[in-house]
Amino acid sequence: MSTPEATEPTTTYEQAREELADVVRRLEAGGLTLEESLSLWERGEELAQLCQHWLDRARERLAAAAPADGAGPE
Repeated sequence: MSTPEATEPTTTYEQAREELADVVRRLEAGGLTLEESLSLWERGEELAQLCQHWLDRARERLAAAAPADGAGPE
């Protein structure tokens, strides 16, 4: 039996966001070969997907914790 936490990536949202910002800075700075630029772009895509994963999970957790419409304590 597996838990949702077992399928979570090992990189945190904050780590992925910081690395993605670094990738963007390096690409914007220029001076890279085409191959280096493509590798960075691909890594940036992976990191963006990872950040989106964490944001989606946060939304799910918030939705699960929110009371149902109109059903509050009486």
